[in-house]
Amino acid sequence: MSYLGTPTLDQLRVFLTVVEVGSFAGAARKLHRATSVVSYTIANMEAQLGVSLFDRESSRKPQLTEAGRTVLSEARTIAHGIDGLRAKVKGLHQGVEAEVRLVLDVMLPAERVVNALKAFRAEFPTVSLHLRVEALGAVMQVLLDRTATIGVSGPPDAPIDGIERIEIGSVDLVPVAAPDHPLALGGQNAPGAGRDHVQLVLTDRSPRTQGQDLGVLGTRTWRLADLASKHMLLLEGIGWGHMPMPMVREDLKAGRLVHLDLPDCRGGPYRFFAIYRTDTPPGPAAFYLICRFAGQVPG
Repeated sequence: MSYLGTPTLDQLRVFLTVVEVGSFAGAARKLHRATSVVSYTIANMEAQLGVSLFDRESSRKPQLTEAGRTVLSEARTIAHGIDGLRAKVKGLHQGVEAEVRLVLDVMLPAERVVNALKAFRAEFPTVSLHLRVEALGAVMQVLLDRTATIGVSGPPDAPIDGIERIEIGSVDLVPVAAPDHPLALGGQNAPGAGRDHVQLVLTDRSPRTQGQDLGVLGTRTWRLADLASKHMLLLEGIGWGHMPMPMVREDLKAGRLVHLDLPDCRGGPYRFFAIYRTDTPPGPAAFYLICRFAGQVPG
């Protein structure tokens, strides 16, 4: 029974270079080695694997055999893994985190999230990102539980010991309903009109705002755990509620939703704060994300 040998990383590097430049001589020049050394390295690798990697007879340039093409795919995977390992270790030596755990308020507009994360990926390609989206006090709770490194939270605005907060803008919340909803049919509504109809309310999945009703007017409420479900029910005419303007702007333009005129419940700005624990301040990658979110705000 024959046993396969294990190619070295150097052999894989030489093999990949020959494939890249298309010749043994070219690989030798690129690697600053003698052509005979390159040939010897490939021959040893073929002997270890028990297969021919190149067809050296049918063409002046070495052509990959079927076995060579199979080995090439695996060799590239290994090489990319080693490159990634080196990049991560280099980042660790420079003080860059191996991973960032980020929790975001569901109200944060999607375009702001995409802008920040695309820039983060380009700036820190070796840093793993763990993203979580929560509502209301659950964002702060995730940070307090040390499940996240940094977060973007909304109100309430009361300071919390051990938590650093940096204001990073706001989003406008507007009361909306489907065009056939009673509150959308009469134009300006009388004060208190919203109390007579089901109000769809985003609920907190943490105990931090338990017993607090933020922006709740109706005495008949449906509580929903996520913003997408609330959006869906609003479009179907099941109640009215507040939504971040960026999420419903196209619905308002298309007439799928109507901006309600409620004198005692007009909505308003929902403020955002970048947050982190003072006993575990953000590293370079996490701090870059905070600066990116802050930089999205004019002025």
